[in-house]
Amino acid sequence: MNITILGATGWIGGELTKQALLRDHQVTAIVRNPDKLTAENVTLNTFDLQSDDDIAPLLAGADVVIASIGGRAAGNHELVAQTAKRLLTALSGSSTRLLWVGGAGSLEAAPGVTLVSSADFPAEYKAEALAQGEALEIFRATKTTTQWTFVSPAAVIYPGTSEGSYRIGGDAFFTNEQGESKISVTDYAIAMIDEAQNAAHINQRISVAY
Repeated sequence: MNITILGATGWIGGELTKQALLRDHQVTAIVRNPDKLTAENVTLNTFDLQSDDDIAPLLAGADVVIASIGGRAAGNHELVAQTAKRLLTALSGSSTRLLWVGGAGSLEAAPGVTLVSSADFPAEYKAEALAQGEALEIFRATKTTTQWTFVSPAAVIYPGTSEGSYRIGGDAFFTNEQGESKISVTDYAIAMIDEAQNAAHINQRISVAY
């Protein structure tokens, strides 16, 4: 497959790039700072999402676009929802699918009650979680021909190798037998590339945890 990864120099984006290359996919990396790209055997394109330039030409020919966008690095959380809308528009009318690296804050701890709305949600992650929640609403509300999948990680995503298996959920927050909600960045990336290959959850939000 031809997979374009937006944000390929980030922590999660870098792992997504690695996992896609391990499966012999053709990878195009779209990054703001090309000096940060360490992966080899990728096609490199430089683009600043805070510019008004047209991103559509850089997405042409991709089977799947994976967006790993966070507002923290740019100091602009509004960039998250703006990019969701921008990509849905850019890909409309094409056969390219869009996979989105989402957050856990919009998962439901109870019907209609999100994690980010709880009193003990970490304050330092709240702005980012709210921005990802806004992006999810854009995906759900936008009338588009673009096929998308919003992939939320567990509450805790951490550096680590594969533990060999993961579970897929939906909007509901879920934990393992020890009451933990966690996933290694490697297994999250594996789950994302699995979805890229299988197209099993079109126009849905899914969640990934052990």
